[in-house]
Amino acid sequence: MAEPSFTIEDFSHARGGLPLLVRARDPQVDLLDAFADVEPLVHDWLPRCAGILFRGFALGPAADSVERFRAFAAAFGHPLLSYEFGSTPRTNVTSGVYTSTEYPADQHIPLHNEQAYTRDWPMRIWFCCVQAAPVGGETPIADSRAIHRRIPADIRERFERRGLMYVRNYGNGLDVPWQKVFNTEDRATVEAYCRDHRILCDWKDDGELRTRQICQATARHPVTGEPVWFNQAHLFHVSNLPEEVRTALLDILDEEDLPRNVYHADGGPIDPADLAAIRAVLADETVLFPWETGDVMMLDNMLAAHARTPFSGPRKVVVAMAEPHSAD
Repeated sequence: MAEPSFTIEDFSHARGGLPLLVRARDPQVDLLDAFADVEPLVHDWLPRCAGILFRGFALGPAADSVERFRAFAAAFGHPLLSYEFGSTPRTNVTSGVYTSTEYPADQHIPLHNEQAYTRDWPMRIWFCCVQAAPVGGETPIADSRAIHRRIPADIRERFERRGLMYVRNYGNGLDVPWQKVFNTEDRATVEAYCRDHRILCDWKDDGELRTRQICQATARHPVTGEPVWFNQAHLFHVSNLPEEVRTALLDILDEEDLPRNVYHADGGPIDPADLAAIRAVLADETVLFPWETGDVMMLDNMLAAHARTPFSGPRKVVVAMAEPHSAD
């Protein structure tokens, strides 16, 4: 039997082998050409380790690397997803491939599972480091099963029992316009999408849109059956904003008009102390490693959360998603 085109390694500092490091034996080995070797490895290991980092593989000429990445992600057999009902600014690079969140380089993006603020999300997500930043710009990750285990039991029970309600106000120069979030200029199309996805929507007097959606705090993985912490309350809550930004916004807006906020599903406030405890667990479970140009990371989006650290200098990381799953 031919020797595989890669070696399997653990990052010595990583918890539970996250991410599993799959390194090319030869830098001339193309990741897409190695797919026949890679696919069974992913099938066996991804449910266990939650994330796999492919390093040292070629992705063809630089001009073709994004297309080769797209083809690699699509080769797993599920059509790549468009970025629907997004919460952050992104740019479509090619069919099914987007830039990572286009927040300013000095901002930290907390750990989150992609689209855990909705009832529909991708099961798989891929990242490709086209250009690693000279300073910072890592994509930290964490095991959502471990986070679930470590959230204090009283907080976990309270979040599960009371659920979450995400409130979003679009546009007005403060958040992504609804036209970009829903990829349409037509109000009727927005209303139909919201009906289909159990989202309450209201058109405000200024012509902008407000949505409310009741969502899960935790979930069970449909394949492994394991419970995971699966929400973005710590990210959407007003307490996530820097104090000066929060104060400035509340000076000019009623709380219900904040660009985004989150409550318990019954409309009651979330205790900031609960969110502080949750953030402490997330910080303690974070796995951090530097990108290398050409890296491709594949995550099970329910088993692994991801983030972004501040950076300086040029950085380009692109993202693809597939295999939609619904809480309903």
